[in-house]
Amino acid sequence: MSVIALRNATKRFPGTGGRPHTAVRDLTFTVAAGEFVAVVGPTGCGKSTTLSLISGLEPPSSGEVDVDGEPVRGIPPGVGYMFQSDAVLPWRSVVDNVAAGPRYRGMAKGEARAKAMVWVERVGLVAFATYYPHQLSGGMRKRVALAQTLVNEPRIMLMDEPFSALDVQTRALMQDELLRLWQGTGAAVVFVTHDLEEAIALADRVVVMTSSPATVKAVFDVPLPRPRDVEEIRLTPAFVDTYREIWESLRDEVARARMEAMSRAS
Repeated sequence: MSVIALRNATKRFPGTGGRPHTAVRDLTFTVAAGEFVAVVGPTGCGKSTTLSLISGLEPPSSGEVDVDGEPVRGIPPGVGYMFQSDAVLPWRSVVDNVAAGPRYRGMAKGEARAKAMVWVERVGLVAFATYYPHQLSGGMRKRVALAQTLVNEPRIMLMDEPFSALDVQTRALMQDELLRLWQGTGAAVVFVTHDLEEAIALADRVVVMTSSPATVKAVFDVPLPRPRDVEEIRLTPAFVDTYREIWESLRDEVARARMEAMSRAS
């Protein structure tokens, strides 16, 4: 059974001159419990808007968005959201940043800190539990953000290019870390990325979006076994074949988006 279902979901925003801007149109796809779905598409096509519809941060202008078989009317319970920019609070230590979510949900301070310490250890930061964000590297801050998301035991994880600002080596480490911590949780993941290699290395399925206004062009299964080492999996023939297949679909949309951007600028 699908945990997330979008059916002909369209989102329009007020535009210039009184004309509405359509960010996404007629989006239709589903995500099952425990499934990792990556969403790729040209820059500015509306991938992040898709996450906003699922999270309830934005209502659809038309069509349907369901979570657990119910229409989304606000932020559904059990949703964790990891943004491109981390949401760590500079005045809180690592453990207190991770404990903040459980505390906001009414958990007692001692219990919340104990639960947070479990996740601080799981992301490999137990030696830095009392450090503050300014004392951490970019990769460490992303580990804190991942712990902040997972400590609340979400049933749905929405991830908006969470590793895009990291260097190549740190990014690969965080991809492996994400898979290690996610596997076995049963959480459904929708992961937005510009990086097709990242999408294939992480996901069970890849959704390819068209140029703006985005709709679903194609959905591809990723025939790679789990568990995965993201660096090793990239060297396999199955990975290369999958990349070529998906890139054939994505390439035209990237070229179309580039031409449209050049036309607007001229």
